[in-house]
Amino acid sequence: AMCLFLIGCWDSLRLQNPSVAVALLVVGLGSVFGDITDGAMEHLKREHSLMKPYQGVGSQWDFWGSTLVTSSYVRLTPDERSKQGSIWNTVPCYLKDWEMHVQFKVHGSGKKNLHGDGLAIWYTRDRLHPGPVFSNKAQFHGLAVFVDTYSNDETSDRSFPYISAMVNNGSVSYDHGKDGRSSELGGCSAEIRNRDYDTYLAVRYSKGRLTVMVDVDDKNEWKECIDIGGVRLPTGYYFGASAATGDLSDNHDIISMKLYQLMVEHSPEEENLDWTKIEPSVSLLKSPKDNIDDPTGNFRGTPLTGWKVFLLLLCSLLGIVVCAVVGAVVFQKRQERNKRFY
Repeated sequence: AMCLFLIGCWDSLRLQNPSVAVALLVVGLGSVFGDITDGAMEHLKREHSLMKPYQGVGSQWDFWGSTLVTSSYVRLTPDERSKQGSIWNTVPCYLKDWEMHVQFKVHGSGKKNLHGDGLAIWYTRDRLHPGPVFSNKAQFHGLAVFVDTYSNDETSDRSFPYISAMVNNGSVSYDHGKDGRSSELGGCSAEIRNRDYDTYLAVRYSKGRLTVMVDVDDKNEWKECIDIGGVRLPTGYYFGASAATGDLSDNHDIISMKLYQLMVEHSPEEENLDWTKIEPSVSLLKSPKDNIDDPTGNFRGTPLTGWKVFLLLLCSLLGIVVCAVVGAVVFQKRQERNKRFY
């Protein structure tokens, strides 16, 4: 009965949080990193990709502001104060399932906490609309993934740089003073600044699930940052990247943006939908505004709360104790039986 109980605990934990399950039960299973394509198995869509030597700039990509295109990188902002820059794909994307890989570099002369502001990756209805959110407008339609390098909220206990995501239907403004905390879907801290090696970000949208992964530790493996279901994004939107500096500054460079089509089967009902008419939205069990009191900002549709982790830890401990007691009893019985033979 105890073994069945432990298996039930494992299944429950595995379904809600695979990374915690691996840490608790120490099993040799593949990690969640395998969910993100390495780019070799899927289909690269060149009309939505930005790669060296950036021959598509001017035809498939437009740039604005302080953006400088070289043969090695696209610099959205230089390490100078009060700069804004962006680059946008001119071709709307009609893929239902996709994954964007971004190679980027944030670097500058500013010391710790004396640099800013960060960059953003966009999938939005409108393009080339300058504004206050990393040089894009605040009330956008679509998806934004922010790489925020400076904390504007003095009461925040988060570690910056901080990566977060937001889905908007144009009704909500990104709150720059609170670092977008009231509207984010989740996030993670990531040391991406002044690295001597390449840093990567992957954004996957497939079958209503949004996943953001990072590779910023020079280990050539993806690490989960955000994973949330119930996300609805239309087709026909545009990909872009933007960055901004204020009183503090950094170089914000895009090395490449590569979009892959994911080969996913959909039901006949889904195939018959007009995906261009879908309103950007997220179905959550709690509002993103609840993140104001959550230091991590992470939550899922089926969250694994602290008391559940405690119960699962207790469950594992009880299992170990029971197994030890049973083993000791069996060993003692065998010893007594062996003595009767002499």
